[in-house]
Amino acid sequence: MNSSSAEVLNGENGASLLNSVDAFLFDCDGVIWKGDKLIDGVSETLQFLLFTYSNFEPLLFKLTRVLRDEIFSSSFAAAMYLKSIQFPPNKKVYVIGGEGIVEELHLAGFTSLGGPEDANKKIELKQNLFFHHDKTVGAVVVGLDQYINFYKLQYATLCIRENPGCLFIATNRDAVGHMTDLQEWPGAGCMVAAVCGTTQKEPVVVGKPSTFMMDFLLKKFNVDTSRMCMVGDRLDTDILFGQSAGCKTLLVLSGVTTLPALQDSANNIVPDYYTDKVSDLLQLLGP
Repeated sequence: MNSSSAEVLNGENGASLLNSVDAFLFDCDGVIWKGDKLIDGVSETLQFLLFTYSNFEPLLFKLTRVLRDEIFSSSFAAAMYLKSIQFPPNKKVYVIGGEGIVEELHLAGFTSLGGPEDANKKIELKQNLFFHHDKTVGAVVVGLDQYINFYKLQYATLCIRENPGCLFIATNRDAVGHMTDLQEWPGAGCMVAAVCGTTQKEPVVVGKPSTFMMDFLLKKFNVDTSRMCMVGDRLDTDILFGQSAGCKTLLVLSGVTTLPALQDSANNIVPDYYTDKVSDLLQLLGP
């Protein structure tokens, strides 16, 4: 596959796309918003899709926390994964990540440690120091954590390496993210890589491009994947996720992936369509 396989979205193929799908799956960071700023034209475009085409049921994906029934996060996926494998209720979960992960675990009925509570904890290395950890921790969940520190890394490492059967779960492995609208910042993949390095183990990844979230969605919504379109700004997560699930795919260039990256001869992840931003759908097809 090469970059010439991807079609630039226009009025003709855009209309064909709309007529061929029953649901849109939207990534959010870099697609709906960038950092803390909504991308221009997004609100009007989503309203257009929702109300003009009554057969659509937009499903919005976000990577930080669940806001409503139509939004699913990788933090939510981590909690649902633990439920799906019948994680023992007497076991605890250690978290490297934000409040969103802690909230989702709590809502699913699990007891967690770490997360924001360990943000300011430090280790003073000295002779005969022995670091204690909870032996009832049965899983470590790692996600985006802007307050990651040596204490958290040691705690997670000991749990994974020393607690029998302890699971290592990653919410996602995004290399970068838009924590602000002006720059890219280290993503959850940075934190996951640190734990991989110290444990010499690979995690179970529950967020994109893993199809675990899609398996969950298919149980909740009666839509065939061939009638879905995944809209995202990353080739290696959003577009690969859509392709792996059998969805049509639309890349928007408002986030991480650039046009030169898409057209690079070394790139082998190619969407069906690409365009500058989500609001192009409204400009091309709206009233």
